[in-house]
Amino acid sequence: MKNFLIRTVTGLIFIAIVIGCTLYGAFPFMVLFAGFAALAIYEFGCLVNRTGIVHVNKLITALGGAYLFFAFAFFFLTGESYVFIFYSFLLMYLMISELYKKQEHPVHNWAYSMLSQLYIGLPFSMLNVLAFHAGGTEADSVSYNPILPLSVFIFIWLNDTGAYCVGTLMGKHRLFERISPKKSWEGSIGGGILALASAFVLAHYFPFMPVAQWVGLAFVAVLFGTWGDLAESLLKRTLGIKDSGSIFPGHGGFLDRFDSALMAIPAAVIYLYAVSLF
Repeated sequence: MKNFLIRTVTGLIFIAIVIGCTLYGAFPFMVLFAGFAALAIYEFGCLVNRTGIVHVNKLITALGGAYLFFAFAFFFLTGESYVFIFYSFLLMYLMISELYKKQEHPVHNWAYSMLSQLYIGLPFSMLNVLAFHAGGTEADSVSYNPILPLSVFIFIWLNDTGAYCVGTLMGKHRLFERISPKKSWEGSIGGGILALASAFVLAHYFPFMPVAQWVGLAFVAVLFGTWGDLAESLLKRTLGIKDSGSIFPGHGGFLDRFDSALMAIPAAVIYLYAVSLF
């Protein structure tokens, strides 16, 4: 019960911050999630460096993730793509710098440095694809829609909450015991039903998408969010750790908090582009 209360209070504070900044406007949204991307990548660097085999430049990779987020936002707001040139220089620096460091495992350093950008930086940056859309007039060519990025998180949060409650009460059949022994099929189904039900509520209040597309988006977020959770569990199991950090009491670190989103966000973008073609 104590752990549940800690998880609940921490989760509510986190949700309030995310919803508040996202609804307040484009700039708070960008600052918040660029900061989250940087902190998650920095935490990732701390984890892999702990092995003693890998030495990732935590500061450079973290700044790279934040820069990539702002580069995506700048591109959608202005249409200018030159901003990605500087990010290319950063990636080249991470490669070239290993030539001079005389590290014992430079290829491992390359691999984990690039993984930090692909696994964490890129999914966070793709939130901009959900948030910014072309407008109908030349004077207002780009509009900010906070509902789409928020909806992905709402589906993930409800899925996690439902899975935790149902799994705790009646979970018997393990979902993926080799990687995550505590997750159950009962919990996953319960969380999925709750997330899918919320899609009908969002469709009622935000009818810019048909009900079927809202339900499809919820299904994609739940499915790929579950895979994202398992992928982070596999990473932690490989590194021999339980939680990625302790900044969120009862929830762990930034990677623990965003593990589902790291796959759900790109999947949501692909889904929405796919349905727009038909």
